[in-house]
Amino acid sequence: MSRILLILVCAVGYAGAFLGWALAPGSFGFAWLTALSIWIAWPLGAMALTLIHALTGGRWGKAVHGILAAGARSVFLAPLFIVPYALTANRVYPWLQSGAPQFDNALYLNGPAFVLRGVIYLLIWLILAVLITRANDDADELARLAPAGLILLALTTTFAVIDADMSLDPTFASSLFGLGFISEIGALALSAATLALIFSSSPDPEALRQLARLLLAFVILWSYLALMQLIIVWQSDLPHEVAWYLPRGREGWGVIAGLIVLTHFIAPFFTLLSARAQHSPKAVGFAAASTIVGGILHQFWLVAPAAGARSGVIALLTLSALLAMACTSALTSRLTKRIWIRVEA
Repeated sequence: MSRILLILVCAVGYAGAFLGWALAPGSFGFAWLTALSIWIAWPLGAMALTLIHALTGGRWGKAVHGILAAGARSVFLAPLFIVPYALTANRVYPWLQSGAPQFDNALYLNGPAFVLRGVIYLLIWLILAVLITRANDDADELARLAPAGLILLALTTTFAVIDADMSLDPTFASSLFGLGFISEIGALALSAATLALIFSSSPDPEALRQLARLLLAFVILWSYLALMQLIIVWQSDLPHEVAWYLPRGREGWGVIAGLIVLTHFIAPFFTLLSARAQHSPKAVGFAAASTIVGGILHQFWLVAPAAGARSGVIALLTLSALLAMACTSALTSRLTKRIWIRVEA
């Protein structure tokens, strides 16, 4: 895609999103949160996969090394994308609204603590991105950074998704929520990197096979965690936990849930089970694309029901916002690389 076309698409995305902010401010906050939850999977997942490869090795990491490096650098866009989210947070979270009832977890869910934690997460991600980018061509330095880096990414990502998504219902709690999101960002980032590799060149067959198997592992992990959370909530039958699932199974949300199962599990799982398919760029590309579609639907299914009966508007604004974020990342990938080279020089 040419740079001019990217700029035009990016402009359309921002225009649609911010027009929605002006005309439907109540829906915009939920839409931007959904898009941000999807986009953040790319830089965080790229950093995690880079560090995982530093510890495990394999041809898959070498094949997508440059792509993941660009993904890690895209975290520098996070402060820009977080601004609209921060400005609309009081419309999204009931515990931030004036006159809200006092919840049992008010010591954790309150404005100052929320902002402080967000700043800490962002600083850790930015510092990790700098360290990973600096050590990008030094395998030994990346291997030394990987253990601490992966632990920090796991902790900050877990608490960030609790703050951003799970706290939409301040009475709901799940110890699997953070793990599920971690597995999902791994699947989404790996799918995006695999698709970029397939479209940009003819991938090495062994590297493609390893990417396919790793993606299959992420798909299985995410599906297992999602199913275990559902089973635990169903078996426990606690009103404050069941109440989180009820609106996500009614009306059209049950159909969305079925599409998530189809695109996020069934299609990639049964495609990648085949050894022959693991060597096929078309088959692996299909599985990766299906996983990305499933991830987008899943984040929409997690966030939008909390807004009530505004799902159509939120869906359109989410697509506009996600389009803007994705095009901005693509446009700035080379720019951030040039800036980094000059800084190191």
